[in-house]
Amino acid sequence: MAQAPPAPKTAAPAAAPQPVEGLATDEQKEIYAIGLSIYRSLGQLDLSPSELEIVKRALTDAAAGKPAIDVSEWGPKIQSLAQARAARVTDREKASSAAYLTKAAAEPGAVKTESGLVYRELQAGAGASPAATDHVKVNYRGTLVNGTEFDSSYRRNQPAEFGLNQVIPCWTEGVQKMKVGGKAQLVCPADLAYGDQGRSSIPGGAALIFEIELLDIVKAP
Repeated sequence: MAQAPPAPKTAAPAAAPQPVEGLATDEQKEIYAIGLSIYRSLGQLDLSPSELEIVKRALTDAAAGKPAIDVSEWGPKIQSLAQARAARVTDREKASSAAYLTKAAAEPGAVKTESGLVYRELQAGAGASPAATDHVKVNYRGTLVNGTEFDSSYRRNQPAEFGLNQVIPCWTEGVQKMKVGGKAQLVCPADLAYGDQGRSSIPGGAALIFEIELLDIVKAP
């Protein structure tokens, strides 16, 4: 992506891990992590439960040296499948995001700007407002329209600092409306965030919801 994420150079954390029986050793956990990594790479394929069962069968067959099909014949077709599935996810995400943006714009105190950003002040600040060229210090939480949290400085226990001209356009515009000490919600249409491409934890076409606390305007590093 050409744009930096809301917290530059900081990867969005994965969902909080759940306790799992049978993972007593570090090696078992490392092997389990392999499965998580594989699933993450399959995310764009939007697999159904029955399709996941086919993937499991393929792993078992491959381990036994008895694949049911010739991968040299069918492997080259994976890319076209992935593109079609990604387009399906994007279309679905755009529809749900459009509905959410309409609902958010109707909330008391919400303001929809010309760009499509929906801005709502949660707590008034008393300090200065930053300019687009300023560096700011913030705490924030980012979620998808279905409530899934994809990033949070609170979870890392460390506020983020970045230049407002180094982040997604939604942040550049929205944070300038805030004052130090204030909190606000930004509902960002996809074209002000990560567009149809999305990113590892954000589907293509997704509107994003951020709750932001502007802690300070800081000097550029």
